[in-house]
Amino acid sequence: MATEDEIKAQFTAVHGEWPEYWETVLAIDPDFVAAYTAMAEVPVRKGLLTEKFRALVRLAVDSAATHLDAGGVAGHVRRALDLGATPAEVLEVLELTATVGIHAMNIGVPLLVEVLEERGRTGPAPLTEHQEELKAWFTRERGYWHDFWNEMLELDPEMFEAYTRFSTTPWKTGPLTPAEKELIYISYDIAATHLYVPGTKLHIRNALNHGASVGEILEVMELSSLIGIKSVAVAAPVLAEELAKRT
Repeated sequence: MATEDEIKAQFTAVHGEWPEYWETVLAIDPDFVAAYTAMAEVPVRKGLLTEKFRALVRLAVDSAATHLDAGGVAGHVRRALDLGATPAEVLEVLELTATVGIHAMNIGVPLLVEVLEERGRTGPAPLTEHQEELKAWFTRERGYWHDFWNEMLELDPEMFEAYTRFSTTPWKTGPLTPAEKELIYISYDIAATHLYVPGTKLHIRNALNHGASVGEILEVMELSSLIGIKSVAVAAPVLAEELAKRT
């Protein structure tokens, strides 16, 4: 059985810091801290991704609109910069993560089409020349095409055009490799607060096509799976504060 000091040292080695609220958890249930640390250590021990990129993956998960953990974001930005990430790399992760909002269209437009079919829609309208140009532009800049874009392109080409410009900007200006970009997409699509299945599968396929390994993809998923510990991160400081009042 590890001592509290050993558990604390191992936690710090994995995360690069020891947040004060963990003292409360450690004092009450050191076995839990040790168990969590062992799980969090798995992707670190594998080491297929660089330590810097792991910090960027954690940043993507915590900064996604589906989660928005400000405390985690601050820690991961600090950690990434300490590990040598450039401001451009940090910003690109945020730019890639900002595309999560388009899932409102990815999910909503097909539902709209289903309702329209209930009301007599007989099929998609032929694409105009401009829409064909938009499709070719997206495919060229993003390196793929998926059927879930078809209905958005047909019914809302203005939004599709604007999103294409928005989503392709980091692909032209950002320093991350195509495989790294796709791994960032996977990290927040698969997180427990989102679980966007079509996007996750698409970006797994794209990541493999860009040269990412199965092990790297699994390591990203392992990092994303640690989001469950946010229950402790949010509530443990409250527990510590209430205990202090009663001491």
